[in-house]
Amino acid sequence: MTERPPPEKTQVGKGKHGKAPAEERPRAMGPRAIADLMPDIGRAAFRKFGFVQSSIVTRWADIVGRDHADICVPESIRFPVGQKAGGTLTLTVSSGHAPMLQHMLPDIITRVNRFFGYAAVAKVTMRQGHVEPRAPLRSPPPKNLRPVPVELGDSLRDIGDPELRAVLESLAQGLANSSGLPKIG
Repeated sequence: MTERPPPEKTQVGKGKHGKAPAEERPRAMGPRAIADLMPDIGRAAFRKFGFVQSSIVTRWADIVGRDHADICVPESIRFPVGQKAGGTLTLTVSSGHAPMLQHMLPDIITRVNRFFGYAAVAKVTMRQGHVEPRAPLRSPPPKNLRPVPVELGDSLRDIGDPELRAVLESLAQGLANSSGLPKIG
């Protein structure tokens, strides 16, 4: 019978090749946000549909404005063979909005070309389809300009809990800024 050679002895905490296991090795780079990876991941898919820059899709609301972005989205850009100018932008438009949007096409072409920095789009075609409405941006309510009345401010300073004090100051400021009784319904 043939005997097997004894197994190689490894040091504690080391793998077969003398390296630390993956969970113990520090990462070369820290964790990255998904948004940072998206241009690399989506580049091939965007180019397939004619988007030279993926940012036209991601920044569509900034390019044409929120009102237009809620009713239309870019589907593709097709350029003449061998050129990167004078292309045709295809938009997916919500049902019933195409006649109104047709009047805005020169403005949309101007805005898209301004975004690219050259005359990338010469023509726009529209296709009816479903457009997902974007979630509204939530902004904090505006700060009240009137200060908290002095008689309320002195009594609030004695409260030890800072969170409770902040809530009561906000309530006092809201009462100070209101005029008359609150309206219900």
